[in-house]
Amino acid sequence: MAIKLHGSLAVHPGEWLRTEVVAPAGINVKDLATHFGVSRQALSTLLNGNAGLSAEMAIRFEKAFGVKADTLMRMQTSHDLAQARLHEAELKVQPLVKAA
Repeated sequence: MAIKLHGSLAVHPGEWLRTEVVAPAGINVKDLATHFGVSRQALSTLLNGNAGLSAEMAIRFEKAFGVKADTLMRMQTSHDLAQARLHEAELKVQPLVKAA
């Protein structure tokens, strides 16, 4: 039996970064965006959980804060899958069976 992660249990990496990394560092979004070389809007959208984390952004966080990019990407994948599971019933796909 497969274990299914409920959507509410999968933390968005942006929200986690906001509360556990960026806020404790005492840096505001505008200054961090400038440091990263990205727009304030793009970073804010990520940190509010409204955009997915790209591999490049994960590397930026790794370089700036020491948070492993691969860990952040696994968080994103887990979040994406949990969100998809919330709508799994809408996917009308039947099992493929090999002909004997």
